[in-house]
Amino acid sequence: MRRPSQLLRPLENKKTNAQYLFADRSGRFLLDLIVALGFTRVLCVGTPRLHELIKLRSSQEQKTPIRSLLLDIDFRYSQFYTEEEFCHYNMFNNYFFGGEAAQDQCQKFLQRDEGQGVIMVADPPFGGLVEALAFTFRRLMATWKQTECPDATRKELPIFWIFPYFFESRILEFFPSFRMLDYQVDYDNHALYKHGKTGRKQSPVRIFTNLSPHLIVLPVEEGYRFCCICQRYVSSENQHCETCNSCTSKDGRRWRHCFLCKTCVKPSWVHCHVCDRCALPSHSCKNVDTGCFVCGAADHKRTVCPNLHAATRVCRSGQKLNRKKNKLKGNLMRNGKKAKAAK
Repeated sequence: MRRPSQLLRPLENKKTNAQYLFADRSGRFLLDLIVALGFTRVLCVGTPRLHELIKLRSSQEQKTPIRSLLLDIDFRYSQFYTEEEFCHYNMFNNYFFGGEAAQDQCQKFLQRDEGQGVIMVADPPFGGLVEALAFTFRRLMATWKQTECPDATRKELPIFWIFPYFFESRILEFFPSFRMLDYQVDYDNHALYKHGKTGRKQSPVRIFTNLSPHLIVLPVEEGYRFCCICQRYVSSENQHCETCNSCTSKDGRRWRHCFLCKTCVKPSWVHCHVCDRCALPSHSCKNVDTGCFVCGAADHKRTVCPNLHAATRVCRSGQKLNRKKNKLKGNLMRNGKKAKAAK
């Protein structure tokens, strides 16, 4: 009963609410990291397993316990937690199903102790729009800032945003102060995002945070080391590039520097002189990143093409014609079946 995420069957409908749970290794690392950084309250947004580990640790320790509030779309957790521990919540539109009472409970949790000692840990579905999630997280950050005397040393609510590394540019677009850590997050019930025989060798899921990376110690026994130049912990295979003056690898492998692209690229990529960039050897040299998809001109993109509306009308008319043809074909098939049945 203290571990409801192990009792309840995970929701696995990818189109609505796919639910993937932290592996025990990743959950305990996050909890140890939060304790080491001195936080006393954790706003768990879509992280039920971390919420469980926090409550288990608080019940076992004699010192000041860490408090946790879970915001999750899975209403089944309301059977195990009180209103002060759980809020039925949709993180894509910042909606509290419990109304103003649940919203006030979240606000009190963020603003307790003048806003000090609190961190938000969010693990959104990877198929969700980054823009919608950024809107929600900004609203929660604004709620934290409403306290009368926020922590003077922190301009933003401390956040751990767990997301795949290939969304880095999108996340930094909305939160320029965020940095990506090299730590690889695993999941128990995901076919690929976990270590072992059935998963990938390296998980692509990372932690994005607005905390200083040099404060976050990654476990050396799991293959992480401290880079004295970058002043942060990196993967053991993430070698420092003297040209870029940074540890440039994103996926855990050792990247190489391309002097033509003036940046580091994946080891499997080669420089294509047709596309004038590095890509996989099997890529198609169509140079689709330049020019307009509608008219083919090279001086503008599709969104500002003067022929966009005309092309949209043609496309819609073609879709209507196809629907009519399919409907007529279906009617003919049904009439044929009726005729055979009558004979």
